[in-house]
Amino acid sequence: MVDAAVRTTKTPIVEATSPAIDVARVNDLLLGTWGDTRREAREMIKDSAFWRQDDLGKDEHRERVLSQLHLLVEKKAVHRAFPKSLGGEENNGANIASFEELVVADPSLQIKSGVQWGLFGSAVLQLGTQEHHEKWLPGIMDLSIPGAFAMTEIGHGSDVAAVGTTATYDPATEEFVIHTPFRGATKEYLGNAGLHGIAATVFAQLITNGVNHGVHCFYVPLRGDDGVDLPGIGREDDGLKGGLNGIDNGRLSFDQVRIPRTNLLNKYGDVAADGTYTSAIDSPGRRFFTMLGTLVQGRVSLDGAASWASALGLHIAITYATQRRQFDGVDGQEVVLLDYGKHQRRLLPRLATTYAQIFAHDEFLRKFDGVFSGRTDTPDDREDLETLAAALKPLSTWHALDTLQEAREACGGAGFMFENRLVGLRADLDIYVTFEGDNNVLLQLVGKRLLTDYASQFKGKDAAALAKYAVGMTAGKLFHGAGLRQFGQSVADLGQVSRSVENGLREEQQHQLLTERVQQMVADIANRLRPGAKDKALGARLFNENQAELIEAARAHGELLQWEAFTDAVHTVDDEQTKAVLTWLRDLFGLQLIEKHLAWHLINGRLSMQRAAAVSSYIDRLCARLRPHALDLVNAFGYEPEHVRAPIASGAEKARQDEARAYYADLAASGEAPIQEKALRAAKKH
Repeated sequence: MVDAAVRTTKTPIVEATSPAIDVARVNDLLLGTWGDTRREAREMIKDSAFWRQDDLGKDEHRERVLSQLHLLVEKKAVHRAFPKSLGGEENNGANIASFEELVVADPSLQIKSGVQWGLFGSAVLQLGTQEHHEKWLPGIMDLSIPGAFAMTEIGHGSDVAAVGTTATYDPATEEFVIHTPFRGATKEYLGNAGLHGIAATVFAQLITNGVNHGVHCFYVPLRGDDGVDLPGIGREDDGLKGGLNGIDNGRLSFDQVRIPRTNLLNKYGDVAADGTYTSAIDSPGRRFFTMLGTLVQGRVSLDGAASWASALGLHIAITYATQRRQFDGVDGQEVVLLDYGKHQRRLLPRLATTYAQIFAHDEFLRKFDGVFSGRTDTPDDREDLETLAAALKPLSTWHALDTLQEAREACGGAGFMFENRLVGLRADLDIYVTFEGDNNVLLQLVGKRLLTDYASQFKGKDAAALAKYAVGMTAGKLFHGAGLRQFGQSVADLGQVSRSVENGLREEQQHQLLTERVQQMVADIANRLRPGAKDKALGARLFNENQAELIEAARAHGELLQWEAFTDAVHTVDDEQTKAVLTWLRDLFGLQLIEKHLAWHLINGRLSMQRAAAVSSYIDRLCARLRPHALDLVNAFGYEPEHVRAPIASGAEKARQDEARAYYADLAASGEAPIQEKALRAAKKH
């Protein structure tokens, strides 16, 4: 077991030079709008009862996580999003913030909690009506009704609209018949389905009077009071997975299972006793996306949890890198790992990206809270929220896997030891990139939104307008709600957009380069797709040919969102020294994005050869400049030893290194140190 009382050193091995950062102020910035809630959650999970026990097998791990869910209920940590009338707080932002923090205790705990209250419970809350709330939410909240969220099927993951499960209404008995017509329609990968769930919210094609009205959600009991699965319920355990083995994932199938008509969660569509279907939303497509949009919080929480998991991994790796020594330097002493330029290059740009993602997440979370509280709940706001979720969740979850792997390698063999957290976190977060929407599919949705916004500028105009356009497609609309943030550049001719940037790579130029890349990519794709506008077959072929670039444009758009959020955060800092260091870190984030796509900027004439050559060398300079502040920057994440629980980040490595150095110093002082063969040979030559 890790001794949590061993505190991480706060003193860098290389003394920080002026400026020095205000760690507490940066911690406030990072914890964001719901900082008090995050601190409350972190204090709660300092209790070892919430910690992952690495030596547990699958079955024991599952039972431990279930017991931890009950402990969350006891501590009233799960009620924040639920109605005040039922003992909740109706505080959606605080609810997500608190759940995200569970990732450092055990990702299985975070995700199983999300399944129970963020998916199963949220489906009843968001898609049901008052009758459903009063009937089922109390049991969902106190965990007397553990449940599964049965959306994904073996044959249809991200394509929810095409699920095969059916819910056919029988007016003779006023019941829906839930049925799995073929193997590919089996509900799969469902948390709580393998063992603990006694009910499920099942997404199925609603069929009544011979008409399919599309996917709706139904509350389906799985077990009776005797604990035995009800007739027609098929349940299979998924067994061991690549991670998250504290969750009982499983499959559900239904063989003509009958449920009452009133078990339809009917906020957006209802069926009368005679089978008549009604909905306030006429368009089946808009109705479907409205229903799914109410469940966006899963992507919100994954974005935040992945960002904070990256923070934890970097805390471990950078702390270790300021203590572990390897190879003699010019002074004869072994060199601290983080003093090596390559080690800085491995970890510090990833640290900059993690900061950017955390700042972007807080803006994202504020947008989510505004929509779900009703303060800013308009169709446009909901569409913007969906786009934000689809843009940010892929970037943060991919970054988490990359960062945890690099952190593992940067810690050598010690990083491969399970007790040091990195391999376990990496395995558990692997699934984050495909659940709640495959990352590439989500970015495709963002790309389509960018194309739609681009095309809307030319409605009612002739084709000549495409040659003379001024696009303002930056990220600000989504975050700031008043039209996409204008960079201030008017473009008279597509052919004249390209120009070299010779006057530096500071904030303004970074913004310009990142913005123009999104603009140009979207415009180029739109122009290539135009010939298929009136020919479906040609349109499908052209879209497929441009799909990869569309996803890349969406990714660039998400990176711009993050850069702008980081910049906004820097501008709120009053302390000049802290602001200077955070500006360097923001510059490192921006320039490594430019470096990553340097070929694009050169091909499109956005950078001169001279300026392009300066990018990489300037990144190296920034890494060296940030090196003395690296430990402060990871300490600003606010993690305490009870959260970190990694021996290599506990100060133990520094103690070992100090012991070794003292040993050799004493040996040299004693005059009894053996003569090195190299020294002896050198002496003989003279």
